[in-house]
Amino acid sequence: MTTPQVPLFIPSQVCETVGKDPATTAPDVCMGLVQADLRDDGTSAPDVPANAGLPAVVADAKQKGIDLKIVVLDQNPGIDTPLRDVATEVGREFPGSTVLVLSPSFAGTYSPTFDRVTLEAGQDIAKVSGSPVVASQNFVTELTTPHFPWTPFTIVLVLGVAVAAVATRLLQVRGRKAATGKSPAGADS
Repeated sequence: MTTPQVPLFIPSQVCETVGKDPATTAPDVCMGLVQADLRDDGTSAPDVPANAGLPAVVADAKQKGIDLKIVVLDQNPGIDTPLRDVATEVGREFPGSTVLVLSPSFAGTYSPTFDRVTLEAGQDIAKVSGSPVVASQNFVTELTTPHFPWTPFTIVLVLGVAVAAVATRLLQVRGRKAATGKSPAGADS
C-alpha cells in the first residue's frame, strides 16, 4: 500500500527561475525544467551574477556529506508555504537530497536526513542572509554545526528534579517521625 501524496502548490514564480513566462507556461512544466536544471550542478537559479557562487556552495556541502540542491526564485510568492512545496517536489525527484529553496524574503526546505528543527533553524538564517550565495552558505553552516543536546539535558533535568522531590519528601517524613518519637506527649508548655 502506498502513502497518498499530499497535493503541492507550485508557485508561478518558479517559471522565472528557468527563464519562462509564468503567464504562458504552467508551473508543473516549469518545475520539470527546474528539476532538469538541478541535474547539472545541483542548482536552479536565474542567470545573474549574484547566483554565480551557488555551484561552489553545493560542492562544499557535498564535501561535508550533504547532497544539497538549491532553487532560487527571484520573486516572493504570496506566502512562504509554496517554497516548502517546491523543496518537497525536488526531494521526491532526488531521493536522499537536502533541498533549500530561496526567494528574496522566504526560504523553504526538505530533507530526509536532517530533522525539521534543524532545517527550520537553517531556514531562519538563510532567509535573512542577503544574497542567495551567502544564504546558502549560512544554511550549510547551520546544518553542520553541532548543537547543544537539549533533549537529553531536559530528560536528565526532569529526572533530577523528580529524585530531589522524592528525597525531600522522604526526609520530611523521617524528620516528623524523629520529632514525634523524641518529644513526650503533653510536654509542650
